[in-house]
Amino acid sequence: MVKIDWRVRRVAQALFTAWAVTTLSFVLVRLLPGNPMGAMVRKLQRQGVNPARAREIVNLRMSVNPSEPIPIAYVHYMANMIQGNLGVSTYYADPVAQIIANTLPWTLFVLSWSLFISFFIGVMVGALMAYWEGGKLDVGLTSWAILMGSVPFYVLAFLLLMAFSYRLGWFPTGGKQPTGVPPGFNWPYIKGIIRHAALPVMSMLVASGVASLGMRGNSIRVLGSDYLRVARLRGLSDITISTQYVARNAVLPMYTTLMISIGEMFGGSVVLEKVFQYRGIGYYTLSAFYQRDYPLMMGGFVLITVAVVLALLFADLTYSLIDPRAGGQNSESY
Repeated sequence: MVKIDWRVRRVAQALFTAWAVTTLSFVLVRLLPGNPMGAMVRKLQRQGVNPARAREIVNLRMSVNPSEPIPIAYVHYMANMIQGNLGVSTYYADPVAQIIANTLPWTLFVLSWSLFISFFIGVMVGALMAYWEGGKLDVGLTSWAILMGSVPFYVLAFLLLMAFSYRLGWFPTGGKQPTGVPPGFNWPYIKGIIRHAALPVMSMLVASGVASLGMRGNSIRVLGSDYLRVARLRGLSDITISTQYVARNAVLPMYTTLMISIGEMFGGSVVLEKVFQYRGIGYYTLSAFYQRDYPLMMGGFVLITVAVVLALLFADLTYSLIDPRAGGQNSESY
């Protein structure tokens, strides 16, 4: 039997998944009922464009020639994807790659803060719950974690929007940056960006409930360790023991959960950004669906899926570095 390093297997799986998603996007264009490409050609013809020119425009915008046989069109489509040519948005008339490059940083800004804050809260609260297992604090925090983990983020988003934007007026009702303020590294502009991103970030904090419950279970498993008895004999406070000793060792298994959360938040951004009219990649992807902007819709779909694949691949490749105890567990052979 030939032994194959587990890292090679993980990379191969990630590449296969990325290929499958890209192929699926091509199939959606060519084989969906209603023939999106044919509909675009007919729409252009109704506008007075001759058939040859209409097919040429569709080819330029969607990176697929409607008149080519499917196998040849698929090869051209994949070649364009590899080169970063995602076509031209039929609604905005801009290259899809340019739209993604302009909007992705805004989505990453919200997701990075949401992920950091929710993970930090989950780790700290989970350690406290485990340290006082069975006590009133544990019962109260467990109830809070279950509630947070059960509430869909978009429900919390609507509640926050109605309460803090429309009723109290503390935060903007939509947008991603302040109006009337020149963009740049100045406090009024930075403060405006933070105010616009505050409610989307708060909506994503429902992930802290699931993280708290996971951290609680991991912490309970390490509470009987000898180094904790030594820490108590040294007279360290309960807060210090629970946060610095218990949390430090129980947080390692949470690393994979953290990477999975990246993918979940990327997918959630599609709805969240629409609720707050926060013009990131999720907002444009969902808008492209309603506008039948197939190049932009496919570009956003492929980007979000590839981001999830890369996050999970990164978790697989680096977990043994984070937790040396896992080294060798991933070693498999065919």
